[in-house]
Amino acid sequence: MIPFNIKQLETFLLVAAFGSFRKAAERLNTTQPAVSTRIASLEEALGTRLFERQASAVRLTAQGQQLLPSAQGVLKVAERLQLIAQSLSETTGVLRLGVSETIVHTWLPDFLKQLQAHCPLVDADILVDSSATLRSELMSHRIDLALLAGPVTEYAIENIDMPPFPLVWVCAPDLDLPKGRKLPLNELTRFPIISYARTTRPYTELYRKFSRDLEEMPRIFPANSIAAALKMAMTGIGIASLPHDVVTEHAMAAKLRIVDCDWHPPDLEFTASYSSEPSNPLAEQAAQLAACTAHTYAVRAGRARAQ
Repeated sequence: MIPFNIKQLETFLLVAAFGSFRKAAERLNTTQPAVSTRIASLEEALGTRLFERQASAVRLTAQGQQLLPSAQGVLKVAERLQLIAQSLSETTGVLRLGVSETIVHTWLPDFLKQLQAHCPLVDADILVDSSATLRSELMSHRIDLALLAGPVTEYAIENIDMPPFPLVWVCAPDLDLPKGRKLPLNELTRFPIISYARTTRPYTELYRKFSRDLEEMPRIFPANSIAAALKMAMTGIGIASLPHDVVTEHAMAAKLRIVDCDWHPPDLEFTASYSSEPSNPLAEQAAQLAACTAHTYAVRAGRARAQ
């Protein structure tokens, strides 16, 4: 994928607003060829035409119109990141950070890079564990910020919502399941079902669904780590319910197959949660930075529009 940058998105929005490369160039204090080059580079990166060039003006293509809200959202996130960075740049100390494994496998590296860039004087002490354990650690003030399956419903805990993770069914490519059509749930449950751990919401939702809608309860193999669930699915032990973002690379490498089913568990909902009593400005600012990072990741993955 060819990368694009914020300046190109800003140029895209100005050309769309003014309907003119020349007027956008005047606003940006640059030349019309420079604006044309930015738009051409953005179109190449996105693999689609954004504007129809006409004699006296330009107008958005259907694809450009569709991408406009997401571009606006990304710029809003960038502006928030700049504001957060200004308040964090001189902050010192240690951030005791608790992280759910789902986030470790997705946007945690992006967040740590942002944290290091914006808070060069802050050290991160990271605990990776289940959301249940992280909730307990947060309530006991042993960590400052938890990125977990939330929210944490306690009066002293502040929660910032983050984009959810859709769950999909995956199995080994050679597992004996029909391809090319949507399968009913009872066809999947001929095989063992690999799930999150027993203490998690996804396991509970699976168990309730099976108990209510199936005549016979299938075998469920709870896995205490995503890495273990991935390995079990790849080796053909069963069919796993895992976040789409976690399995995408494995599916592209033909190590896993995404199974189209008429039911899947609800999306995983995550929050950046921290205690407001006592006040912890570092945790609050880091939570906002985490939320911005998560929104940027979701927009990049085509799952959400940043607000």
